[in-house]
Amino acid sequence: MADGHRSLSIGEIRGLEAAGCRSNSWESVFVKDPFNAERIQNVTFSGIVRMGHFNGVARERCGLPLLHGIRNAHIHNCTIADNVTITDITGFIANYDIGEGVVIRNCGHISTEGRTSFGNGTRVAVLNETGGREVPIWDRLTSHMAYIITLYRHRPAAIEVIEKLIHDYTESVMSDRGEIGSGSYIAGCGTIKNVKIGYGAVIEDISRLAEGSVNSSFRDPVYIGNDVIMDHFIICSGSKVNDAAVIDKCFIGQGCTLSKQYSAENSLFFSNCGGYHGEACSIFAGPYTVTHHKSTLLIAGIFSFMNAGSGSNQSNHMYKLGPIHQGIMERGSKTTSDSYVLWPSRIGPFTLVVGRHYHNVDTTQFPFSYLTEVNYESQLIPGINLRSVGTIRDAQKWPKRDMRKDPKKLDQINYNLLSPFTVGKMMKGRELLQKLLKENPDQAFISFDRMRMKSSAAERGITLYQMGIDKFIGNSVIKRLEGLDLKTDADIRKRLNPESDKGTGDWIDMAGLIAPLRSIEELLISIEKKEMKSADTINRSFEHIHKHYYDLEWAWIYERLPRETGKPNGKLTARDIIDIVERWKKSVVDLDRMLYEDARKEFALSSMTGFGIDGDDEVKKRDFEQVRGDFEKNSVVLAILDHIKIKSELGDELIARLRRK
Repeated sequence: MADGHRSLSIGEIRGLEAAGCRSNSWESVFVKDPFNAERIQNVTFSGIVRMGHFNGVARERCGLPLLHGIRNAHIHNCTIADNVTITDITGFIANYDIGEGVVIRNCGHISTEGRTSFGNGTRVAVLNETGGREVPIWDRLTSHMAYIITLYRHRPAAIEVIEKLIHDYTESVMSDRGEIGSGSYIAGCGTIKNVKIGYGAVIEDISRLAEGSVNSSFRDPVYIGNDVIMDHFIICSGSKVNDAAVIDKCFIGQGCTLSKQYSAENSLFFSNCGGYHGEACSIFAGPYTVTHHKSTLLIAGIFSFMNAGSGSNQSNHMYKLGPIHQGIMERGSKTTSDSYVLWPSRIGPFTLVVGRHYHNVDTTQFPFSYLTEVNYESQLIPGINLRSVGTIRDAQKWPKRDMRKDPKKLDQINYNLLSPFTVGKMMKGRELLQKLLKENPDQAFISFDRMRMKSSAAERGITLYQMGIDKFIGNSVIKRLEGLDLKTDADIRKRLNPESDKGTGDWIDMAGLIAPLRSIEELLISIEKKEMKSADTINRSFEHIHKHYYDLEWAWIYERLPRETGKPNGKLTARDIIDIVERWKKSVVDLDRMLYEDARKEFALSSMTGFGIDGDDEVKKRDFEQVRGDFEKNSVVLAILDHIKIKSELGDELIARLRRK
């Protein structure tokens, strides 16, 4: 045959039959030379079967040798590459192309039945359980594309085009034959039906996989383990699902872990999400959404960079028209134990939700806040998280916890704590707080939008937001002028002038991708004009925006400099830049000192309760230091002190350079 296979000889057929092999049509069994018939025992062949070479030995991870070959199995209509090991199949393997070096042992049924898209095109009812925001999943779905499909229903023409491109891709992968990629290991599995399996995947002791794609790669294999049930799914490279997780109609992005009896349906999980013990229903889990507790339910919401406390819950219906309500928790939000939020609500970035909130709230213009419950009322403390050492620790840990090893990253993730997205909200929050204080003179409390706020908290919020704004703008100005010989004010103004104005206007966070709304509008127009020829082309547009983030960021800052400096950009002088840097230096040092004092609380005597259980305060202190370390040597504390020193020197260097001009 042209593909290197040939028919069996009469002698080979007799040898196979002597080894317990059977076939109703030996003419449909083809092999490669040299063919080692001794490696095939007690096998039933049906349909057209092609086999490669069987030489050498595979090894279990414990070192146990397994001869390449096929023993105790029924093989129907399969192509089997070189040095595959298939043993002890109680049911059958049907309609599969099996790659080189694959090990399949102690399994039940592995089959492709009819034409299937292997999970591609499955419509996931995200955010709204009753439908209306369904996302058709596909092998290379990104959080940003899903964001548009989910939340931009006001652009039906764009949604229609995107869904058509996904449909075209789905049609292109439709097949009546499955694939098991080279180097995969499948053992102790019950039923695998209509599942495409990529390179190097490890699938062991699962109960059932059906209608899905395991997009594993050698660089970043997928692991699916004990007692898992997954239906209508796509799972991407580097992800793990095990310990009796139950998954239905879900997309699982790169570097995720769903484990310890986690249950999820009609949900999207993007890069580095973690789900343990609890339950998800119709959620959009953007990058780094993590939930660890049995009692936690995430439902009908969009989250990212989020940590859900034990017992966190939300309500997506009020027993009237059904579960139609949805919620948004913007990046970096957290919930404490036993927290509750009534949907529809919207929680601003990096907000800590404490207690139970029985009214619909919207804190989107107040980033870095606490939303607490006092006497059954929602109370806001704006900006207070800017001085929390926990916020800084979170920002530092996320890039370190990126589990994706695949060189092809699907989601474009911006880790910056301060960005045009968050700082733009600070500016709006600052103005709104000033307005509320003006409208409520001499009041201890301000009531607004079904929430309360102490006037003193509003005043402090304005101060904290201004510090954050000064820090962000100063950082960018210093970076823009770094290492340059600026002889005149004209030189300064020329360097400050951005290359384009594409970053101006409002910015948004598209589940990890921080981008100008203007850039997304331009992309949507291009999609509506059908200029995008494939779904991959749209993903490349997201990559382009992410790659040029800092150029776009500077255009946004330049647009807002007049508001912060009090004069047009065309009249800025070295003295104005020095003022910006002085304000930046003060904000950096003051915020770092707040972080330093916040960290010190973790080392107070009250925090040592339970340490040195049978001793006095000195024993308690020594026991604490052995476990938690010394305050002055703590890595976070040292980083804060180092940050103060480095940033002060950086600001002083620019100021000195400008004064020499």
